[in-house]
Amino acid sequence: MIDCDQAAATAASLAARLTSPACGELGQTAQSLADGAAGIALLHAERTHASAEHWESVQTWLAAAIAGRVSVAMNSSLYAGAPAVAFAVHTAAGQTRRYTTARTALDRAVATIAHRRVDAANTRIDRGEAGRFTEYDVISGLTGIGAHLLAHTPGDDALGRILTYLVRLTTPLNIDGEELPGWWCSHDPSQGNAPEFAGGHANLGMAHGAAGPLALLSLATRAGIRVDGQTDAINTLCAFYDRWRQHTPSGPFWPQWITRADHQATRPTQSGPGRPSWCYGTPGIARALQLAGLATGNTARQNTAEQALAACLTDSVQLAHLTDAGLCHGWAGLYQTVARAAADATTDTLSRHLPTLAASLLLSALSNSGRADGLLEGDAGIALVLHSVATGAPATGWDRCLLIH
Repeated sequence: MIDCDQAAATAASLAARLTSPACGELGQTAQSLADGAAGIALLHAERTHASAEHWESVQTWLAAAIAGRVSVAMNSSLYAGAPAVAFAVHTAAGQTRRYTTARTALDRAVATIAHRRVDAANTRIDRGEAGRFTEYDVISGLTGIGAHLLAHTPGDDALGRILTYLVRLTTPLNIDGEELPGWWCSHDPSQGNAPEFAGGHANLGMAHGAAGPLALLSLATRAGIRVDGQTDAINTLCAFYDRWRQHTPSGPFWPQWITRADHQATRPTQSGPGRPSWCYGTPGIARALQLAGLATGNTARQNTAEQALAACLTDSVQLAHLTDAGLCHGWAGLYQTVARAAADATTDTLSRHLPTLAASLLLSALSNSGRADGLLEGDAGIALVLHSVATGAPATGWDRCLLIH
């Protein structure tokens, strides 16, 4: 049984520590959804909409997020700059009429950024060159901006252009006579040029890999928003994950990435599953594949994804890789991903794991030595998930920034 009282108390304690921004939050970092004021505002917005506290804390953090000039640079994304602030403001407003003027201005800015970035991405594809995952991914790329648009302004034609771009991204690239996935990256996973990644890599994770575009295309399909080739693109991405799924006695897993050498050998260097996190690993990938099954009516694919997710939750070796409570690669992200997957699952297998996951999250959350404040790797994200543990599905849909809902 989930200890809802303990989860609520811990969430409240963490939130109380984040009642006002420090001076350092008033710079460019304030506009970060990952580790700045914009992300922390989501915590107070969720608690406010659930009647846990008043609007003052929400407004304090939103004010910190927009205290300086909001960035509309080409590298603005769901987690930085105008799209991050727009996501926070829209999420905080919910179904109310709050922040109407700010939302309107931010919507224009986000649309402009989206169109410019799509134009740049299409130009790169026209040249037949490999790109960077910051072009398309959830954290820094067009998939993340698309997640915001789908959640808050789905009628904007910028969303349609992003979806059309993602469809085009599934067209293979021909580089040096070799056919590679259209989302092949020219760099290594750290955006450098490590020798072992000569020729680049294809990333499979939710945060930086093909799982993000797959989730967005699938969620848009479920919302009734489609562009030409969308279903084919979903199937292409699923076929890629089918090809690279690996099998072990404890269940299937997917490599975090494949190198040029892996691609040529048709097998990954990674010999076993890594940590079961949202950002990389089975949970994020399985949720994207489950959403694809739901979007296309492919029950077999949905069931396979759910079984893969359930298998990793019973693998003590995988679970031992989780060493923190955070949202990005810790217990909070695992819990929230499984909770969203369980709500759509064909059986109650995943939901039966939630009490154990909640207990592990609580135990890890009570150790706060050296932890950050922000959403992805800090107390704000942990408190948001603990609040969900105590109260149920989020009132604000804040976890749309993870593309699991």
